[in-house]
Amino acid sequence: MVNNRSGDTGLLSSYRVLDLTDVGGFLCGKVLGDLGTDVIKIEPPGGDPARNIGPFYHDIPESEKNLNWFFYNMNKRDITLNIESQDGQKIFRQLVKKADIVIESFSPGYMDGLGLGYGALNNINPSTIMASITPFGQDGPYKDYKAPDIVVMAMSGLMYMTGDPDRPPVKVGWPQAYLHAAADAATGIMMALYYRGLTGEGQHVEVSAQESTLWTMMNSLRFWELSKVTIKRAGAFIVRPFTNATQRQTWRCQDGYVCFAVMGGLQGERIMRALVEWMDSEGMATDFLKETNWREVDFSRLTQDILDESLTPIGKFLMGHTKAELYEEAVKRDIALFIVATPKDLLESRQLISRDYWAEIEHPELGCSLTCPNAFAKTNVGPPRIQHRAPLIGEHNKEIYERELGFTSKELAILKQANII
Repeated sequence: MVNNRSGDTGLLSSYRVLDLTDVGGFLCGKVLGDLGTDVIKIEPPGGDPARNIGPFYHDIPESEKNLNWFFYNMNKRDITLNIESQDGQKIFRQLVKKADIVIESFSPGYMDGLGLGYGALNNINPSTIMASITPFGQDGPYKDYKAPDIVVMAMSGLMYMTGDPDRPPVKVGWPQAYLHAAADAATGIMMALYYRGLTGEGQHVEVSAQESTLWTMMNSLRFWELSKVTIKRAGAFIVRPFTNATQRQTWRCQDGYVCFAVMGGLQGERIMRALVEWMDSEGMATDFLKETNWREVDFSRLTQDILDESLTPIGKFLMGHTKAELYEEAVKRDIALFIVATPKDLLESRQLISRDYWAEIEHPELGCSLTCPNAFAKTNVGPPRIQHRAPLIGEHNKEIYERELGFTSKELAILKQANII
């Protein structure tokens, strides 16, 4: 299909997406929109309930001043449509004929119950790709369970690893689970597009938020698969699984925190040698640090007393510097050290500014522009980019229903009065 935005040269600019997702899937449509697809956000008449979830511009709780909506629905057009009504379902089927991709995040079986499941859409348009985002997948013992972010975080195992060992588990402050699921759905859609290019066939992409979140746990999965060791939460520390020795990975400095982990082996030798040389230039490297052969250090065998001989002087050294000083010097010396950034740090980051990471998006209805993260990547062909702000409720009803589907103004008025659009 050809999207109707002329002059677009994005990587996926020849495709159209129908976005039926709630807040659990918004990011999927945004990623595809950043890549150039024509994303049509479909929300119920009167607006998506997610518009009422804060935060809000200037703390004014109005649906058209929702900052969450502003970010996740940029690069989308918007229509209202009641797909639970028979007339709404007929209109949706018309839209599917001209679309390439449908994304939804309803409970399993909901779309089938409306006669709009993948089988029905495939009959209308055999090349249709449908992506379904659910908490636990389309089948299995948990498929009908409700799962807000905290439940998915817990059921994935991530919360078991997060927090202090002597306190209850905690989740990441801002909801993350469905962002991982939505990003995975976008990836699955692009794989399905590649397959469609080879075969002409559509596919149904199914994403479980639990499974998506599980795969963010990185080394914990490897430890279990290779050694049957379960990584437990340790707060600001790393617990060495074979000796239970602990080392700090989040450190205080003069004006905040930085992350750094003492390492051994080939990688550790390079990093630790550079750090010790830096400490020695300021008279803070101990004989133990200077004399240790870091290539031969095996952290699976280290005891706590030996580990502390490294940690104590390093902690004193880090406390003598600001996080900016530590980060800039670490970059120069190729040391894996990172600051724990505040929002202010991110906005002022020279690296992010140099990469045009921040964009000013005009919001004429607010009489201002808002600073937000720019497109998620840079490419030399068809680069992802932010083209326009998030849409108002039903902002493109006339454009799509009249110009593309052929409805008259009178017919639209009747549909609106009947709460169909």
